[in-house]
Amino acid sequence: MATGAIGPGFITQTTVFTVQLGAAFAFAIVVSTLIDIAVQLNVWRVIGMSGLRAQTLGNRVAPGLGWFLAALVFAGGAVFNIGNIAGAGLGVNALSGLEPKVGGLVSAAIAVGVFAVRRAGVALDRIVVGLGVLMIGLMGYVAWVSDPPVGAALSNTVWPKQVDFLVITTLVGGTVGGYITYAGAHRLLDSGATGAANVGQITTYSVLGIVITAIMRCLLFLAILGVVASGVQLTGDNLAASAFGAAAGEIGMRLFGLVLWAAGITSVIGAAFTSISFVTTTDTSPITRQWLTVAFIAVCAAIYALLGQAPQAILIFAGAFNGLILPVGFGLLLWVAWRRADLLAGYAYPRGLLVLGGLAWLVTVFLGISALAGLARLTA
Repeated sequence: MATGAIGPGFITQTTVFTVQLGAAFAFAIVVSTLIDIAVQLNVWRVIGMSGLRAQTLGNRVAPGLGWFLAALVFAGGAVFNIGNIAGAGLGVNALSGLEPKVGGLVSAAIAVGVFAVRRAGVALDRIVVGLGVLMIGLMGYVAWVSDPPVGAALSNTVWPKQVDFLVITTLVGGTVGGYITYAGAHRLLDSGATGAANVGQITTYSVLGIVITAIMRCLLFLAILGVVASGVQLTGDNLAASAFGAAAGEIGMRLFGLVLWAAGITSVIGAAFTSISFVTTTDTSPITRQWLTVAFIAVCAAIYALLGQAPQAILIFAGAFNGLILPVGFGLLLWVAWRRADLLAGYAYPRGLLVLGGLAWLVTVFLGISALAGLARLTA
């Protein structure tokens, strides 16, 4: 879930908002993280206690509702995967100078290889964890060499000089929107961690996924903030690359390429796994699911190769589309927690957690409205 959230769009958003808000962006990070935790605690708890995938729960609530959600998530996952492949291509370009489209297709081929191996599940977990550690380590190094004003960032977490609620909602959509929050929940189902006996494990992992994402965002924020505070004017289409270059010179540019590539390919893997989990069932054989995932990545790569659009344009469209999915799926799961205890295998759902989720759902509705407006502008 965490590595799925930390994608090219995540890096682009964090960089742009840091340039816009400066140290005040720290407040947005803290508030969005708290909202993310409220959303993910409820999503993972409902799925984990029921032992059922989100689309199955939807069909139990109302025939066809689950498949409607599955169609949304699958379509959103496909759009995002095209953007993630594009982002991986940009990373390869910054790392080696290879043409972005070629780099994107090579990265897609590597992701296909992850799912084509016999023990895809074990390989999936180990690869995304390894790349996640790599990203945090590299980001930590750049944050250190950029020498950010940590004191100003800390003071703005509690007393911000500027508050932008649209920025906060955008961060929420990029962390737990669309397919992302279901990635870890469905992975836990595959591992057998379900039912009341595993409630502690489910709770811990749901929060841990958000915390890891927040750590990565804080490190990226500090890295960019250090550059901006030093007086460097970031310009061009790739502000993050410019910031890494200003902080660490040529090696900084190469590190940025490696971070962006790792973010892109782990998001490709996460989007592919989750999208296919929504159009298959527990009766689907592992080998069938494996090759459907391979085909999904291959089709997304082919579409990316044929589109001929700049990667940034794809990522912007993907980000807007993502905001449409969160309130639908999240609302469904909250309804199950509130009114359909029969689907939770006798588990007594905590009312306090439900109220917390209801408040967070109101934010997701705003996200969906914002996404519709964004899509209208992008397609006009």
